[in-house]
Amino acid sequence: MSLSDVPSDPATSAPANSPTARGRVVLVTGLSGAGMSVALKALEDLGYEAVDNLRLSLVPALLRQADPKRRPLALVIDSRTRDFSARNFLDELAELRGRDDLDVSLVFLDCGDEVLQRRFTETRRRHPLAEDRTVPDGIQRERALLFPLKEESDVTIDTTQLSIHDLRRILSGHFRRDAQAALQVFVTSFSFRQGLPREADLVFDVRFLTNPHYDPELRPLTGLNPAVAARVESDPDFPAFFRNLTELLRPLLPRYNQEGKSYLTIAIGCTGGKHRSVFIAERLAAWLRDQRLRVSLSHRELDRLGLRTAGQTGSQIGTSAGNPAGNLG
Repeated sequence: MSLSDVPSDPATSAPANSPTARGRVVLVTGLSGAGMSVALKALEDLGYEAVDNLRLSLVPALLRQADPKRRPLALVIDSRTRDFSARNFLDELAELRGRDDLDVSLVFLDCGDEVLQRRFTETRRRHPLAEDRTVPDGIQRERALLFPLKEESDVTIDTTQLSIHDLRRILSGHFRRDAQAALQVFVTSFSFRQGLPREADLVFDVRFLTNPHYDPELRPLTGLNPAVAARVESDPDFPAFFRNLTELLRPLLPRYNQEGKSYLTIAIGCTGGKHRSVFIAERLAAWLRDQRLRVSLSHRELDRLGLRTAGQTGSQIGTSAGNPAGNLG
């Protein structure tokens, strides 16, 4: 049985006018500067009714007026809100999760302190909790304030190394509105020198394979080139490795789907992120498509270096082509 043959959850796949359908509500919170405005715009583009900086006390009234069954609702509620407190937020969240007519998800956007500080410096914005303190003080104060919400989140996204395109892609994977319930898989190659992709669910290290970098003719090429692919494939350990990789994933993927996971990120890493990991990611994505899965593919270091890739590129959250991207918190 292929993954697409797994029965979908009637609570999420029923038509909007069905008595069993539940209205979807996505609550977005997180650290100022981590990309909440980008996230809300991405959800709006997916067809959600989007509301920013809503007071907690107004959420029940909004739900009475809105119809999340017909048009899902996305709300950003963060430390800017007048009556905001983590305790009130969690109380409201528990009440919403207890309703049979709603499917509620809490998304928490996180980010590294240094990147947050740089974003506030570049955009010359005042941190909402800094007041008469420095930006780093405001970041630490907000991090402590929001920690209980991060612990309760259904989806946590660290935007430290993500581009605007990456954040939109991840949110689309989790919250797209189509009725297809099959798992969507994102495959990415990366360099261990540049750090692990923080959004990765599964990470595989292919640094043991023959490295084309040491061939002067192959060094300037990438894993998208047939000559590089042939060199990696010539490694005597490659056939067994790839067979074992797919045999590991084959029983896991249906279980992820059955447990309600809508989006899975698989990261393939090598030393430089240009040759071995790129080829393996391409080969794995092709195999996943043969399993009738929805698959998207990117090569992080090729995107970063401006080389030709099979995926799309995006500017870093906080900047676009060297220019401030506006209010991202």
